[in-house]
Amino acid sequence: MTFADSLGFAGVALLLLAFLLNLLKIVDHNNRLYISFNLIGAGMACAASLLINYIPFVVLEGVWALVSAAALVRSFITIKH
Repeated sequence: MTFADSLGFAGVALLLLAFLLNLLKIVDHNNRLYISFNLIGAGMACAASLLINYIPFVVLEGVWALVSAAALVRSFITIKH
């Protein structure tokens, strides 16, 4: 297994773990752990895709990471009523 394979596998595992925790109602989609797992997992999968030069997944995972980053920032600046 190459470094890119390991990095991509770990990233996808984090994405799937976040999804599973959400499905089991352990974490909500607004939970910072959920958002962080998505951000880190997508970032890792994006980097792995870049290493193997598979641009469609660089775009997919890159956008996923950016959206997750925006959600994480929003979670810190949103005032709860």
